[in-house]
Amino acid sequence: MTQDRRILSSPSQRRVVTAMAKRVPAYWTMIAVILAIHGALLAYGAARNAPTWDEGPHLVAGMSHWRFGAFGLYRVNPPLVRLVAAIPALCAEPKVDWRRYDAGVGIRSECAVFEDFMRRNGDAVFAYITLARWACIPFSLLGAGVCCLWARQLYGPAAGVAALVLWCFDPNVLAHAGLITPDIGGAAFACAAAYAFWRWLKAPSWRAALLAGLAMGFAESAKTTCLVLPAILPLVWVACRVRTERVAWAVQSVQLALVLLIAVCVLNAGYGFDGSFQKLGDYRFVSHAMSGQRYDFGRALEGGNRFSGTWLADVPVPVPKDYLMGIDVQTWDFERPTYSYLAGEWRARGWWYYYLYALAVKAPLGTWVLLFLALAVSLFGKGYSAPWRDESVVLAPVAAVLLLVSSQTGMNHHMRYVLPVFPFAFIWVSKVAQALKFRQTAVAVIAAGGLAWSVASSLWVYPHSLSYFNELAGGPTGGHSHLDNSNIDWGQDLLYLKEWYEAHREARPLGLAYFGSCDPKIAGIEFLPPPHGPSRLDTRRSPTAQSFGPLPGWYAMSIHEILRHGADYEYFLQFEPVAMAGYSIYIYHVTREEADRVRRELGLPEPRDDRFGMKDEG
Repeated sequence: MTQDRRILSSPSQRRVVTAMAKRVPAYWTMIAVILAIHGALLAYGAARNAPTWDEGPHLVAGMSHWRFGAFGLYRVNPPLVRLVAAIPALCAEPKVDWRRYDAGVGIRSECAVFEDFMRRNGDAVFAYITLARWACIPFSLLGAGVCCLWARQLYGPAAGVAALVLWCFDPNVLAHAGLITPDIGGAAFACAAAYAFWRWLKAPSWRAALLAGLAMGFAESAKTTCLVLPAILPLVWVACRVRTERVAWAVQSVQLALVLLIAVCVLNAGYGFDGSFQKLGDYRFVSHAMSGQRYDFGRALEGGNRFSGTWLADVPVPVPKDYLMGIDVQTWDFERPTYSYLAGEWRARGWWYYYLYALAVKAPLGTWVLLFLALAVSLFGKGYSAPWRDESVVLAPVAAVLLLVSSQTGMNHHMRYVLPVFPFAFIWVSKVAQALKFRQTAVAVIAAGGLAWSVASSLWVYPHSLSYFNELAGGPTGGHSHLDNSNIDWGQDLLYLKEWYEAHREARPLGLAYFGSCDPKIAGIEFLPPPHGPSRLDTRRSPTAQSFGPLPGWYAMSIHEILRHGADYEYFLQFEPVAMAGYSIYIYHVTREEADRVRRELGLPEPRDDRFGMKDEG
């Protein structure tokens, strides 16, 4: 003891202890500051951006869960995120009209209920959506914390900071973490579940198994995509334990069964055990995969069940009724012929590489630099990679999610479906930060440059992060050449259009084609529908050609409405916008000369004056 005191009291030891005492608080202070900045960015973006297409229906669905204890609205996604989102809105006591609530087989009435909700509450809808968004910010903070903690334990403190920064400033995370949709909540809980499973895999115990089961249950309650976890992680355990002693193998097998059992229990509890263990033969399904029937999609659905008359009909299903029915409806959505857009082309069926292409243009180039650098140091560097058993838990969910979503080519609309891979990718990429420990200056400089580029590129577009595209794709103004729908235009810029509209009194009347679930009139925007283009005519010699565009006037056009298959507003691409509301609503002032020029090119006759009350601007 005396010798230890002499050592600790030596000048060199005191300097080391003092340096460590200063360094540890500084590290965690930096983490706290980054998390605070992330939360502030999300809070501001939530207040500035208008409700996106899905958010209003999610909100009223969450309210219905609390109000009726039923989960029929928006059943295609589990209810956890919208249950949380609905709490502050319910406390504000909005007026809700439930008369069009219908949870029948194959029916999705959440949009109709939200329309009535808007009608009853007017512009207060924007405040309710903002409150709901703020309630969901902790989901993103959870994802950030798990990224930091897991990367730190795998690759060291610097990697923890790198993974944290990648999550907190990624434009796709900023875009969707500020919404009440389940994508970021699902990604965060998926990462937390995999992390808890990894902790159990590293040090198997009953307590670790309990935590892993709870985390996996929350993940499955947040996003249906998280079903890949109970499918893929047990296979990882088998691969990691092939040489385990027989006794340990038996104990761990029981613990793994406990993990899965607890996960199922948590999932059922999230639904209040509504319809749990209903016999498979008692369901009515709408998808061909589960009903065995093909439908005329123009007719009402009756439902069916391919398992009726088989031994499976008597098997009790250990998940809630609406969870399985939600999977069925989502499958039906993918089976129906739906046009998808990629790189300027519309197709009735999608592309197997759609999500890889979307990642290529939506992820910051700085992040891609880090990804390729991480691949290089994994192959050629020494000491950068963790043991393969550890990294398999990180990489297996990435491969599983990409394989799952890429196989669903019936509908390719949303890059957000691959958001669950982001935290795992950030953790694995963060290994490049070990260059500081190894004192490899070149690798450290490239890594720092890539991280700074990623953050700067994202913040340059913020708070319009939903429309983010990287520089190689042409930025947010060039994004419509690559992707559509929630990747660029999901209705989020309505409030920015309102600001422009109020500042430009000369833009009256305004022709507006808006893609969103909110009625622009509740934002105070009076508008008329723009004239359709000439492709709606049977012949260009028809007398009604005078009523078709282009016509002079002021127009605000959602880029989705311009691109949308069959919308017939493509002719606006021949004009230069005079302004933009965010990056998704293009504002045009079409003069008489410009309209006449394009009409001559299209072979159209002279238009009637004052179409839709729009004055001749020539």
